[in-house]
Amino acid sequence: MVAVVFGARGNVGRHVAAGLLAAGKEVRATSRTPDTAGLPPRMQVVAADLERPETLPAALDGAEQVFLYAKPDGVHGFVAAARAAGVRQVVLLSSAAIVAPDAEQNPIARQHRAVELAIERSGIDWTFIRPGMFATNTLWWWQRSIQADGVVRNPYPDAQTAPVHEKDMAALAVTALTEPGHRGQAYTVYGAESLTLRQQVEHIGDALGRKIPFEVISVEEARMEMGRTLPAIGVETFLRQWAARDGTPAQTSTIVEEITGRPAHTFAEWAEAHADDFR
Repeated sequence: MVAVVFGARGNVGRHVAAGLLAAGKEVRATSRTPDTAGLPPRMQVVAADLERPETLPAALDGAEQVFLYAKPDGVHGFVAAARAAGVRQVVLLSSAAIVAPDAEQNPIARQHRAVELAIERSGIDWTFIRPGMFATNTLWWWQRSIQADGVVRNPYPDAQTAPVHEKDMAALAVTALTEPGHRGQAYTVYGAESLTLRQQVEHIGDALGRKIPFEVISVEEARMEMGRTLPAIGVETFLRQWAARDGTPAQTSTIVEEITGRPAHTFAEWAEAHADDFR
């Protein structure tokens, strides 16, 4: 049984591909440029682009399962190609924004829900993984300032989030693709611990072996600084979320342990694994 992994070089996809290989699956990775750099030797690699539907039939030929990330512009072409190829199951990396109170006004939620709806209506069995705040988002927020200036600048030191490790998202996806009982399920996953932004910076500092100063700046200053590495929609989304969670514990979950049988990774573990990304 062939399982196709879209985004197999991405933060989540690479762990999905590795987990499926370890489970004995035949894995086919897709890439816009089909070279095998950084991928296991046993993995097939084919050229495919969700925004170019003509590339999808060859990528999906003979496949029964797919791990997919949300790409609104390409989902209808994907659904047509997947149905034609006889794909039986899709596991989609979606977003917890869909279940947030402001989902109807949130463009990120609307985009992800549009992809979910297309897959739900396709007739293909599905499982949705809906993570909250990615731990890797801290790379967008702070990597540049830590590397260049050895400091973090943010207006909300006491805002709390529950970061999700990319390995935990992948573990849920691998479980859904290798074990029965997950079809038609949508798993909303938050990290197992709520941490302030200041605490997260402290964990990164511990991983680097040095203290990282946290400078409190204005919202407008943060908007300008974050705009150097993030699109405007991302900047405003994060600023809005931090403001809403300033001094307020973030929602946590135990879904990773319930589904996979092992505890979720902590943010401290994530920081240790990604220390080199901040050096």
